[in-house]
Amino acid sequence: MPDHDRLAEQFERHRPHMRAVAYRMLGSHAESEDAVQETWIRLSRSDADEVANLAGWLTTVIGRICLNILRSRAARPEDPVGVHLPDVVVGQEPSNGPEDEALLSDSVSLALLIVLDTLAPAERVSFVLHDMFHLPFDEIAAVVGKTPAAARKLASRGRRRVQEEREADSGGDFATRRTLVNAFFAAARNGDLDGLVAVLDPDVELRADGGPALAAATASIRGARPVAGRASLFRQGGVAVFPVLVNGAPGALVTRDGAPTSVMGFSVRGGRITRIQILLDPERVGAVDFAAFTA
Repeated sequence: MPDHDRLAEQFERHRPHMRAVAYRMLGSHAESEDAVQETWIRLSRSDADEVANLAGWLTTVIGRICLNILRSRAARPEDPVGVHLPDVVVGQEPSNGPEDEALLSDSVSLALLIVLDTLAPAERVSFVLHDMFHLPFDEIAAVVGKTPAAARKLASRGRRRVQEEREADSGGDFATRRTLVNAFFAAARNGDLDGLVAVLDPDVELRADGGPALAAATASIRGARPVAGRASLFRQGGVAVFPVLVNGAPGALVTRDGAPTSVMGFSVRGGRITRIQILLDPERVGAVDFAAFTA
C-alpha cells in the first residue's frame, strides 16, 4: 500500500476522536469538520515517519487549530441579544434502561456546551483536553503556548464554571427527565398555565436562538410564569412534538404543518426544569435529518 494511502487509512481511524475533540471545543459541526480537514492537510504535509504517537500528535494539532478558531470567533462582534446556541446532536430516543444512563454519561449536554462558550479560548481548550480527553498538562501547555502550571490554572478556571452548570443540571435518571419534558408539553398543549409553572423551576431560563433569519425570535427569558406564557405556541394548529435525544438527554423536535421548526433541549434539577434551550435557526434546524425521527 502506498505511504499516502496508509497514512490516510490511519487518519480515518482517528477521525471520530478528532471530531469529538473539535465539537466539544467549538460546538459547531461545520467548524469541527473544517478543523479535522485542516489537521489532515497538516499531517499530509508533515514527515509522518517522525511521529511516534499519531493519536497524541493529531490531538495536539487539532487543539491548536480549534484554539485559533476560538480566538478568531472571540474577535468578532457578538450577537446583539447575546443568545447563541451550539449546534445540536439529535438522536433516536431509546427505551428506558441501563443503556440510557451510559448514553447520558457519555454525551456532552447542550447546556454544558453553552457554558463552554462562555470560557476564554485557552480556558476552554485546556479544560476540554484535560478533563474530557485526559491529556497531560505538559502536552496541553504546548497547545496553548503556556507553561504546564499555567495550563493547569486555565483548566481549573474552566472546571469551576462547568461545575456550576452541572449543579444546575443534576436532575437524575433518564426516566425522570423524560417525564418532566412530557409533562411540560402536555400542560402547554392544554393551556394549563399552573401545570406549566409546576414543572418549571421558579428561576427557569429559556434561551432561543433564531439565527440571522429569525433574529426577532431570538430571546432570553427568565422566570416560571414568563416562560410558561411563551409555551402557548404549542397550542397552535399544525404543531407536532416528537421525543428525541438532544445531545444525549430527553428533548423534543418540533414541526409545524410537517416542516421542522425547532429543536429543544432541557436541563433538570430537583424535579423541575431549570433551563430550556430552543434552536430555531432555520439553516441549522434544516440540517437535521428529521425524516429519521418523524417516520
